Amino acid sequence: MSTLTRISGSVDQPHDAATTETHVSSSQNAKDDAHLVVLEPEDNPQNMSSFRRWLAVLIISSASLCVTCASSIAAFTELGAAKTFNVSHEVTILGISLFVTGLGTGPLLVGPLSEVYGRNVVYQISYAFFFIFTFPVVFAPNIAVFLVFRLITGFCGSAFLSVAGGSVSDMFPNSSIASPMAVYTISPFIGPVAGPVIAGFINQHLYWEWTYRVQLCWIFAELLMLVIFVPETYVPVILKKKARRLRESTGDPKFYAPLDRREGTLASAIIVSCYTPFQLLLFDRMALLLDSWNALILGILYLAFQAFPIIFEDVHGFNMQTTGLAFTGIGLGMLLAISTQPLWNRGVPFSLAFYAREAAKYNGDPPPEMRLIMGQVGAILVPVGLFWLAFTTYPQVHWIAPIIASVPFGSGIYFVFTSTFTYLVTAYRPIAASAMASNSALRSAFAAAFPLFAGAMYNKLGTVGATALLAGLATIMAPLPFIFYRIGARLRKNSRFAAQ
Repeated sequence: MSTLTRISGSVDQPHDAATTETHVSSSQNAKDDAHLVVLEPEDNPQNMSSFRRWLAVLIISSASLCVTCASSIAAFTELGAAKTFNVSHEVTILGISLFVTGLGTGPLLVGPLSEVYGRNVVYQISYAFFFIFTFPVVFAPNIAVFLVFRLITGFCGSAFLSVAGGSVSDMFPNSSIASPMAVYTISPFIGPVAGPVIAGFINQHLYWEWTYRVQLCWIFAELLMLVIFVPETYVPVILKKKARRLRESTGDPKFYAPLDRREGTLASAIIVSCYTPFQLLLFDRMALLLDSWNALILGILYLAFQAFPIIFEDVHGFNMQTTGLAFTGIGLGMLLAISTQPLWNRGVPFSLAFYAREAAKYNGDPPPEMRLIMGQVGAILVPVGLFWLAFTTYPQVHWIAPIIASVPFGSGIYFVFTSTFTYLVTAYRPIAASAMASNSALRSAFAAAFPLFAGAMYNKLGTVGATALLAGLATIMAPLPFIFYRIGARLRKNSRFAAQ
């Protein structure tokens, strides 16, 4: 006998086809199976108070910001670490590259784990390891230990680049998800900008090791907030825990949740999550080009951690902390971009009538290509900002000019990534998690590689030539959102991965 009330408990979140089938089969079987545990209103994470949901979003976003801040915070410790460990500056740059490599490979493992054990377990364990393995970074006896544990801490922190978006979609319905998702989306990109600002002040006045000691305190505070304030939001795991409680309280071992009878093993899920993203890159041109565009832009952002000290210290005579403050231009651009989100929620800011007309044409459900309109704005702003930055790096030009030039670059980054992420999730909905994993892997590869050749490129080409080269590469990729806006629907029809 079952006293449970069935409601529609599905949520719109990135997941692969196997998870979709689990939800569908559970809703079909619930009518016929009295022991199948289903979602009640009080269990639904979307029915939590608005305050509690937003608190969870802000904590998850700040934890994500902390992780990505840790990637770039190493930029201002490189000279101190090189002196302490008696190695070249180029070797210590690997501290950034290896951390970002960990960020890119981690989602291939933690994604499947979150679908079996839930979001919270993954958050808490991964962040606990992130905290523990930061100690060897702080107290590293040699460069090998320092670099190995930078890779490991990046891997441990990667859950917040792959799983956290699912938590946001768990807690908010489609009608109100845009704003919380925008807050989460910008946090991984504000983090790398905040890193040099924080590290600049610390390294100007203290030893370089204090950068990681301060970070260690921040990680511990985030871990406490995750444990205390963030509830489990993944519906299949909520139902699994509820089924266990019912078996214990009633003594009836027949109660079960859909996840209890999920087909396939965890190992097979991890294998699928590892090869499907690369299948997508190899066999789907649209996904490959969009991911390459994103990867180039993130690579340029991480290259800036080596380029800005050259521009502002060598050319304008800044000290370390004022060089860190030079990154506030990029951060300001991102914040200005996210402030336009309410306008985008209602439609395209400069063409509300056009958006409404397109929505009406498709019965209120416009195609995924509408998401690329925001990307078109970003595609223009990124090269404009970079060209502006390139030609204001002359010594005779006031130092404020390149900082102002970085504002449209920062805004463009937000527009490009927000547009591409939402497009990939909607256009490749059957394998949305794999689509995001492929994007993350390629982005991380570029972000890890670009800082390694930044110094040589700027020494050879100069600040103007090197930055203009980057702007030219961004210009070459700029037509992509315009092209796919027009032909994306046709390409999706011919793709074996995309939603029709």
